[in-house]
Amino acid sequence: MVKIRDDLPKAQDGSIDIAAWVARIGANRPQKEQALLLEAAQLNLTHGGHHLTCVNESCLRQGLLTAETLASLEPDIATLLAAIVYFPAQYGELSLDLIKSSLGQEVASLVSGVIQITTRTSQAKGLSATSYHDNLRKMLLAVVEDVRVVLIKLAERITSLRAASVLDKEVRHQFALETRDIYAPLANRLGIGQIKWELEDFAFRYLEPDAYKNIAKLLDEKRLDREIYVKKVIDVIKDALAKENIEAEVTGRVKHIFSIWRKMIRKNLDFQDIYDVRAVRILVPEVRDCYAALGIVHSLWQHIPKEFDDYIATPKENGYRSLHTAVIGPEGRTVEIQIRTFQMHQEAELGVAAHWLYKEGGKLDPSYQKKLNTLRQILDWSEQAQEGDVNEVLLQELLEDRVYIFTPQGDVVDLPMGSTPLDFAYHIHTDLGHRCRGAKVNGSIVPLNYQLTSGEQVEILSVKEGSPSRDWLNPQLGYINSVRARAKVHSWFKRQARDQNILQGKEMIEKEFKRMGLEMGGLGKILTKVGMKSMDDLYASLGGGDLRISQIVNALQRTEQEEAPEQISTHVAKSTTQHSDITIQGVGNLLCHFGRCCKPLPGDRIVGYITLGRGVTIHRQDCINVLNKPEEEQRLIQVQWGETRRNFYPVDIGIKAYDRQGLLRDITSILSNEKVNVLAVNTLTNKEDNIANLVLTLEISDLSALMNILNKIMQLPNVLEAQRLHT
Repeated sequence: MVKIRDDLPKAQDGSIDIAAWVARIGANRPQKEQALLLEAAQLNLTHGGHHLTCVNESCLRQGLLTAETLASLEPDIATLLAAIVYFPAQYGELSLDLIKSSLGQEVASLVSGVIQITTRTSQAKGLSATSYHDNLRKMLLAVVEDVRVVLIKLAERITSLRAASVLDKEVRHQFALETRDIYAPLANRLGIGQIKWELEDFAFRYLEPDAYKNIAKLLDEKRLDREIYVKKVIDVIKDALAKENIEAEVTGRVKHIFSIWRKMIRKNLDFQDIYDVRAVRILVPEVRDCYAALGIVHSLWQHIPKEFDDYIATPKENGYRSLHTAVIGPEGRTVEIQIRTFQMHQEAELGVAAHWLYKEGGKLDPSYQKKLNTLRQILDWSEQAQEGDVNEVLLQELLEDRVYIFTPQGDVVDLPMGSTPLDFAYHIHTDLGHRCRGAKVNGSIVPLNYQLTSGEQVEILSVKEGSPSRDWLNPQLGYINSVRARAKVHSWFKRQARDQNILQGKEMIEKEFKRMGLEMGGLGKILTKVGMKSMDDLYASLGGGDLRISQIVNALQRTEQEEAPEQISTHVAKSTTQHSDITIQGVGNLLCHFGRCCKPLPGDRIVGYITLGRGVTIHRQDCINVLNKPEEEQRLIQVQWGETRRNFYPVDIGIKAYDRQGLLRDITSILSNEKVNVLAVNTLTNKEDNIANLVLTLEISDLSALMNILNKIMQLPNVLEAQRLHT
């Protein structure tokens, strides 16, 4: 649940009692710091304290509430002072020079940093997507310079959200959307659980009000029963731990609303199936006590399979460490148990704020520094990515699930889910990625498109000098799945000479078109569709990695569709017969059938051949049976693909491979996974060279589907060729 704010102390005349507030927030601070808090509050009051903020709160009130939110993180005094005076400075009522002379340069710098974040975010809203992401990158750059700036901004966002009900619905929606997509993930990345949860709940409350109210109602209806039940569980655990002489602090907690809703949606569960609505947390002094307590809990109640996570052995990407288990507790009710040390708990609640060492001369805890380095890496990746990829980089690196991989030296590397050995190599070093030629996972050689899972050890096999392969940029082959690695490969090819890219691009497309049985003659029609002015531009873009073969094939198919003449309205029917596939001189639903010799697919350039008594036979324009009958040219007729199509068409493909046990099984497994129907199979093996030649007739929807199938078959071991057969 979202915390309900404590009201500020009031004087007899109804105004805010600043002295009482300072006594409350500075109770555990030295007298000198309390005096500074009082001075900052008075500075706010004197210089714009009554000015209303965007959520209709006074600058004084919102400044004190922001500082109070931050106080729970136990930051240094400069952070609290900056939070107090930020609002009048933001609205131009209080100058940075006056802040500097009154409270010091450090406080003025923090206030300036928060103002820059606010200004850049506000300016970005009216810009294009690319400019917005550039401003977002600059905002993160400010965060890296001093993480206290973002802490103040996050606390300010919480106080604004608490009062956001006064905003217009549209403004409030945008406010919440920005919180959900930018600030909450950033708080999560910094590991500040207290702030992250409240940001998520408030954003959810404004974005999905009905769902929020429904879950809140379910929680309220069961609150009393749940509190009584959790207290019983706590007492049982305390007694069991005491018998084993384990010193522990055992408490219950309430799962926040957004987390419940997200789990219900992600796992398609009902509210009653959420195991951690009733939750208990066990805090112990040492790591060994965590596992001892886990054994005791599992001896008390039956644990639920697949509901155990060891985040101590494998921490989350933001440094979170804890043991999570779910058990069937008393009365058959499910309970989540979290077990961690006191230090882990402090880090989980406070994140980087748990590592303050500003009081000790400005030196940073190594783990705190590592978190800042992580943010710097995000910025580096944004620079390497193409402009359109910046948002994808940020979302992937801030939000995606991660896998944790061990290097041969035992270091842990966290990567996006679905990463491959190539992603791993580029994460270690760009040059290592370029020179990568193979990989071992847990001592066994694996293909470079193998998808890594947490806990595996990866060793990269490289050459002394090497360069990336263009196949790595083909998403259908699955070599690279992280934006970071793809940007580095793309950047490498962009640096190569244009002439070389033209030659390689032309070679790539000729090879692929031959494999797909397509004609090069249709390329001139698609130049504008793929944003090119000439064939050389197209080849260079393909060779440089800006353009993909699949984009060219899709553009060809769209061109064929657009060139099809409009069908006469009286012939447009709901029939799914093959006659509606083709329009013959502008008329659809005429008697026609497809030639068995060339088996055309949507996207192929086609021609009609008038038969005697069987209507029109549809051939590909390069079909031998058409080219070998020049004397019957008068029987050829113009035909086009119509708008209404069947779902599938028969296509012959040929596969050449070294014969081995299980070859046909592996091929049919791919076809089964892709839901491709096999009409016929013919195999012949030459015993002298052990080469197997397979001919398969498949039902394929279009050229893109055919390309996907051929690419996947080519990835099988021992396969030498996989291509569409010509007549």
